[in-house]
Amino acid sequence: MNKNYDPKEIESKWQKVWTDEKAFAATDDYTKPKYYALVEFPYPSGQGLHVGHPRPYTALDIVARKRRLQGYNVLYPMGWDAFGLPTENYAIKNHIHPKIVTKNNVARFKNQLQSLGYSFDWDREINTTDPNYYHWTQWIFLKLYKAGLAYKSEMPVNWCTSCKVGLANEEVVNGVCERCGSPVVRKMKSQWMLKITEYADKLIDGLDSVDYVEKVKVSQRNWIGRSNGAEVDFAIAGTDDKLRIYTTRPDTLFGVTYMVVSPEHPYLDKYKDQISNWDEIVAYREEAAKKSDFERSELAKDKTGVEINGLKAVNPVNKKEIPIWVSDYVLMSYGTGAIMAVPAHDERDWAFAKKFNLPIVEVVAGGDVQNAAFTDVQTGTLVNSGFLDGLEVADAKKKIVEYLEENKIGTPKKNYKLRDWVFSRQRYWGEPIPIVKCEKCGYVPLSEDELPLELPDVESYMPTDNGESPLAAMTDWVNTTCPCCGGPAKRETDTMPQWAGSSWYFLRYTDPHNNDALASKEAMKYWLPVDWYNGGMEHTTLHLLYSRFWHRFLYDQGVVPCKEPYQKRTSHGMILGENGEKMSKSRGNVINPDDIVNEFGADTLRTYEMFIGAFELAASWSNEGVKGCRRFLERVWKLQDMLTDEEGFSKDMETKMHQTMKKVSSDFETLKYNTAIAAMMALLNDFYKKGSITKGELKTFLILLNPVAPHITEEMWADCGFGGRLYQQAWPEYDEAKTVENTVEIAVQINGKTKGTVSITRDCDKDTAIAAGKEVIKDKLTGNIIKEIYVPGRIINIVMK
Repeated sequence: MNKNYDPKEIESKWQKVWTDEKAFAATDDYTKPKYYALVEFPYPSGQGLHVGHPRPYTALDIVARKRRLQGYNVLYPMGWDAFGLPTENYAIKNHIHPKIVTKNNVARFKNQLQSLGYSFDWDREINTTDPNYYHWTQWIFLKLYKAGLAYKSEMPVNWCTSCKVGLANEEVVNGVCERCGSPVVRKMKSQWMLKITEYADKLIDGLDSVDYVEKVKVSQRNWIGRSNGAEVDFAIAGTDDKLRIYTTRPDTLFGVTYMVVSPEHPYLDKYKDQISNWDEIVAYREEAAKKSDFERSELAKDKTGVEINGLKAVNPVNKKEIPIWVSDYVLMSYGTGAIMAVPAHDERDWAFAKKFNLPIVEVVAGGDVQNAAFTDVQTGTLVNSGFLDGLEVADAKKKIVEYLEENKIGTPKKNYKLRDWVFSRQRYWGEPIPIVKCEKCGYVPLSEDELPLELPDVESYMPTDNGESPLAAMTDWVNTTCPCCGGPAKRETDTMPQWAGSSWYFLRYTDPHNNDALASKEAMKYWLPVDWYNGGMEHTTLHLLYSRFWHRFLYDQGVVPCKEPYQKRTSHGMILGENGEKMSKSRGNVINPDDIVNEFGADTLRTYEMFIGAFELAASWSNEGVKGCRRFLERVWKLQDMLTDEEGFSKDMETKMHQTMKKVSSDFETLKYNTAIAAMMALLNDFYKKGSITKGELKTFLILLNPVAPHITEEMWADCGFGGRLYQQAWPEYDEAKTVENTVEIAVQINGKTKGTVSITRDCDKDTAIAAGKEVIKDKLTGNIIKEIYVPGRIINIVMK
């Protein structure tokens, strides 16, 4: 070998070859076994890739490349989740149209991804902002609307008093706008909603049929929050109205000592003339409006509240009048906007009762009430509970529900934490909602042949003072005719949230250029479900839930062939800065992958990101670790200098080769990329110790390493004249019998004390083993041998006198 290892030259060369040869394009040959590997498509920000992006992309690239070598027709696609608030905010700040911002960001991201040698099928690239794509996002919305799963409702939004715009919960920090620092208030707004709650049971039950890591399943189940309990009516003393609550613990009704309602509860306004401290209630309500739902419901926060003077509730089981409080930890958007408080058996109720000196009555025996040890007690015996006394919790639940039904004060009820999905944004940069409002016909969907309803170009996409979308000012676009009666109508000016396009993108990859359907039934039948989907742990709740909801709905509509979209879902750990902290500009610890590629090469970056640690755990960046992986690849390159003409495996390396083939094959399937690379490093050391490598050994080694470091391995394959392209070869198959060492090294003892070791075959007979052992320690055999012991594969012991 005369030339040195030059990643820049090698990597650009092979990236061009792969592009020209369409090396990684999925085919339409549906007779081959298929494999659909998917990574979350990125939001193309102005900052470009950071070193966290290559970790999941490389991991699934390894799987995709291995599957191709195993003979599969592999779909490994990439696209852009390009609508959304960050682009619009950047556009507003810099006076550049969001369309231009998106185009520039996508171009940069794509260039960076291609520089890393990923085997994406770029012929299937999609972009959520492309009208040919969001045509079908709108089509799905119309399906949901016609099925009664899309509706309009008054909902509170986070309203920035300066930006004049609604904010997502995560954009509100300590009651102020994250961007401008101005106060944020809660404001009621008519919003489009999707009735995901209709699918709560199907979304929970569907988890039993898929291969998700357990923490992902737990996250999904907790967010849906299915529970069984009862709805109970508490009369408001002196009125005909009742406060309806939901509880999973109706057996604790005798322990209810007060009630709490949301600051937005409609009964407050209805009975304000009877409330003697109305001004205090109003002031508290105004403070609550400045907080996000997350801040209000946070368990650890200090409890606040105001007792309603003038209204009392009646406990339906013991007829005692109890106080009603207002507190912001009760949300109108969750449940009924009112709760019963059992401070002896609920930690939050207990903290509230202790702060405001409210009664605490134990109704389940056992534990220390003062230390709130009874939080959600599921076992125990009922006390202080009238006709329930002496019953175990399970029996008490049954009896109290029967009592509630008989007395018409409650009913059994299944409940969910899951709320319907708020599906509209008062922004410009999103998919237009294909609905018009007619004074005569109400809300009317567009005809499907009018799709896509394209987002119009606007000169100003600044937020409006009244909170309407910037589209509302485009009267030529807004004013239209009703598809139903032909009369005057106005288009919906809210746009869809960023979640819309990402809820079905995996379907479009199967047939991205189809103009007649979101994808052909033939393509979806072949490719679905996704075999392996990897993404960030932060997306395993909402994104996963929303996309599973849309998919299951489309299955019920007969559009897709399977109930669940993803057969397997895994998540990766974050890459931290060298100081162990999350990478951020403010901390000055951000690593640009372009810099690593320029200095060390894409193969080094790929190898390092897979070697950095356990894939599912966070790991700190290390420049020394990067250098170590570059040295490893340089040593791989120099294997060409010790290449022999032998085609197969040499006898002394055969076992090691089969062991490594088995280890790498297994570890690639179980996310143990770091130990797979370690095994290849160990094999490399063995080659160096021996000082030679056969053609058969090098071919196998290069194929094993190829999914991790594709450029260097492809170049070495060509340089060594092995024929064809490496990416067209077959994945090596190991022989289980040959993974077992045929020779063993065992101790040779004299009178039970080790004096040396000897290597013998695993099936060596006793006479041969003892003879070999005696030869090793012959200079120590100075007495009379009275016994010779051989424990096969373990020890030889010569007993002397």
